[in-house]
Amino acid sequence: MAITRQVITSLARDGSDLLGRKTVAIKIIDESIVSGSLLTVESNHFCILKSRGAVLSVYETGQYSIQTPDKPLLGSIAQGFFGGSSPWVYEVIYINRSKLLLSSVGIATSKEMAEVQYQVDYYIHIDSTEDALDLITHMPFDGMSISASEVAEYAGPVVEQAINQVIQVTPLEQINEKVHDIVELIKEHLAATLKIYGIALNDVKLLMLPKDARMRELISLKAFGLEPEQAVRYYLALQMAEKGLISAPNAAAGLPFNIGGQALGTFELDKTLKIK
Repeated sequence: MAITRQVITSLARDGSDLLGRKTVAIKIIDESIVSGSLLTVESNHFCILKSRGAVLSVYETGQYSIQTPDKPLLGSIAQGFFGGSSPWVYEVIYINRSKLLLSSVGIATSKEMAEVQYQVDYYIHIDSTEDALDLITHMPFDGMSISASEVAEYAGPVVEQAINQVIQVTPLEQINEKVHDIVELIKEHLAATLKIYGIALNDVKLLMLPKDARMRELISLKAFGLEPEQAVRYYLALQMAEKGLISAPNAAAGLPFNIGGQALGTFELDKTLKIK
């Protein structure tokens, strides 16, 4: 916040918004805020004025003149009378009403206990002055602000529970078929939790994929219509080709590799020569 000539605003001196895209709420406590100070609220903010723990007013967009809860002494008179400081300590809290993007990431396990990596992206916003009051009432400030990442920390366990509720009883190959159901379950649980804090939930996007890179490649090969055995052969052939092995096509076709008419492959241990 910047205070210049008794004007309280959420804009920095260069005109940039101090809340930006990463901050849900920010507050300032300053004894220089007195009766007669001008409070400016931008179009994408709400503002709450508190004094000694009590909420005095909630403001929409506009500019307002602050009045003390008792006798409306002007700032200079009040500070002079009380030895240079104001007897009323104000908290000015700005709440971001813009739509903010949050993310939750984690690991879930399928029915076969295979690890699945997920990322949930969702949008939130504060819809009304009543919701702004719910936010500052139920979500504590860690310092002088509430960041979007802190809200995501509250949402993380809810997202994890909703995903595991479906994933843990679903085979790995069928997880993609359940994405729509999982998204709807996340919306239901997450919206109910965020509503307690006065936060409205908007769109939810879900990305899920096996954590193991080899498993992702095998599933991708199966998506081409290959049988499991064929997918494994093609995966092996791709790995061999990356190493520059000329026998990679034979591995893909499931055929032995020949040098001078002699087929090379695997041999039983008891038929090999023993080196003494």
